[in-house]
Order: sequence, then structure tokens, then C-alpha cells
Amino acid sequence: MPSFFTRQLLKWHEKNPRPLPWTGGPRDPYHIWISEVIMQQTRIEQGAKYYHRFIAAFPSVQSLASASINDVLFVWEGLGYYTRARNLHKAANYIVTHCDGMFPHSYEDLLALPGIGPYSAAAIASFAYALPYPVVDGNVKRLVSRYAGITDPIDTPAAHELIRQQASVDIKGVSPALFNQAIMNFGALICKPKNPSCIACPLHLKCYALQADLVNVLPVKSKIKANRLRYFHFLVLHYRDKILVEQRDQKDIWNGLFILPYLETSSERKPTVKLMAEKILLDVGHKDFQFHHSSKISSQVLSHQTIHARYYHFMISGRPKRLHKNQHWVDRPTLGKLAKPKIIVDWIKLGDVVIPGNQKQ
Repeated sequence: MPSFFTRQLLKWHEKNPRPLPWTGGPRDPYHIWISEVIMQQTRIEQGAKYYHRFIAAFPSVQSLASASINDVLFVWEGLGYYTRARNLHKAANYIVTHCDGMFPHSYEDLLALPGIGPYSAAAIASFAYALPYPVVDGNVKRLVSRYAGITDPIDTPAAHELIRQQASVDIKGVSPALFNQAIMNFGALICKPKNPSCIACPLHLKCYALQADLVNVLPVKSKIKANRLRYFHFLVLHYRDKILVEQRDQKDIWNGLFILPYLETSSERKPTVKLMAEKILLDVGHKDFQFHHSSKISSQVLSHQTIHARYYHFMISGRPKRLHKNQHWVDRPTLGKLAKPKIIVDWIKLGDVVIPGNQKQ
């Protein structure tokens, strides 16, 4: 017989369904995979539009595998965590190349795919194939740690395993898909990080955290990593009707995305004219340029770091003599089709890309 926890959870879910983007159609493992990767980083209400946009662009694993990585990153634009998009592309190619285009049917084979960890493998296995593997995301960790009184920091392997073991017991004897959907939704809507709905919670009589007055203490987390401040000074180099862009290839933020040439400093203070001139010389091969204007500071918050950016416009007078392998001169339409980080996308939306009066020479 299912546990008290499971019975109450499924009873609540029956009255409070919260459909996932793929719900209502066939339980296609490809659709479920894309949905779960997107929903790891955003709420269902926000992520649904990105899911439908991605599926419209790449309706099958074959179409995703055959797409260019720039097209994949461009469709992913706005979601952040671009490593996940790159892993989707890698895994799709793996499936087409090594699995004859057929999605793996076992939990172990799903785990072997590039970028798929225990959470995604459990989600696909349970939703697509009805296999009894519990999903363990942030909502599940918070709910189970409070209910069962797990006091180890939930971001440690030990606590993760305790929560997985508990959920593995509770999932037995019921529909794995229903259980996983219910436990995730319950954590998101009832057992919230702040101000959880304990009075309306059907689990409150047996909830360790509530009975011990530890709701605001659990779950325990390890010491939060300090936020890093970074200052990017982007050089918008105009030559005729084009500007210079470069594709990031460092093992750092925005890997694979297109940005502008830049200088990174330790503060928001503007780089010296000498430094910017040296950078322009490095990129175009001469110092025949005129400064036009600079922008106000804009910011983007990432995981454990905040980017502050300013844009400096220069008109390049002489024909560029140099082009590094990761750099390209592009016009406005082409720039719009390249995969870019949010801070560049927002800058473009402000209309600061084109200098008034800048025409072909």
C-alpha cells in the first residue's frame, strides 16, 4: 500500500493538476527531454513558450542533430545556461550516430547520453516509459528534507542520496509519472522556499519541520558562494555598414556565443584611450578610427556573478587589415541571426547598434 506521504500527494495532485508543456500529446521521450531540460531553469509558465519555440524549430531528434550549433543557441536565446543547449545538440548527434536515431529506453542508457544526469534520466524514464525512478530537483529536495527531517545540507551528495532513497520508497506501487509530476508541483506550489502553505498542506500532521518548528530552517544549504562582479567594456567597431563581432571560445561564460570585442577590468571605471586604441589596433590592424559615443552601464545577473557592461562606439576610417579566426564583420540582419548573450540582445533592443548617419563609404 502506498505511504501516507504518497496517498496525500496524489490526492492533492488530482485536485490541482499542473500540465507540463508536452501533456496531452503522445509521451514522446524527445519532447519530454526538451521540456525537462528547459524547466530545470525556469518556471513552467515562463518556460512553456521556450519549449514550443524549440520544438517548432527542431521537431525531432534528427532535426536537432542536423542543425548548426549557432541555430540551436539562437533558438535557445533568452534561457541562459547555454551549456545545456550545447549538450542537447551533442546528445541528439549521439542518438542519431550511435542509437540509430532511437531514444534509449532504459535509465542506464539515458544516463550515458551527453549532458543527461540523474534528474533528466529519471524524468524521461518515468514520464515516457513508466519506470519507477524518482526525480530529485530543488522542489523535491526542499519538500522531502522538511517532511522527513533531513538536516544535512541539501546540496551535498549525502543529502541528495538520502532524499533519492526516500523518494524511491514512496514511488513504489503508484504511477511513476503521476508521482513525479505531483511531488515537483507540490514543492513548487505548496512547500515553497519562503512562506510555504503549511496550513493548507495535507502533509502537515506528519511533517517533521512543521512539528519541530523548523520550517524556516530546513532545508539546510551549504555556505553560499560569493557573487563575483565583472566589468566588460565592449568596443563597437563600425566599418561602413558593418560591425565587428567575435565568437567566444573560452571555458568561461557565453562559450560559443557571439559578442563584441571587449576589455575586462576590475571596476566600472572606463579604460584609458591608450588601452582601447591598443585593442583596436590588435583587432583591425591600424589606428585610423574616431570615437563616437559611449553608453550607460547595463547589467546581467548570472549564477554567482554579475556582469556590468558599457558600449563604446568607434568609426573605423581605414580598411581593416586584420581579422582573427573567431571574428567576423557583420551587418545588422546577420547580427540578429547570431546566438548572443542576453546582455548583447538587450543592447540591440535599445537601438544603440547603428550610429545615425553611418552609411556605406
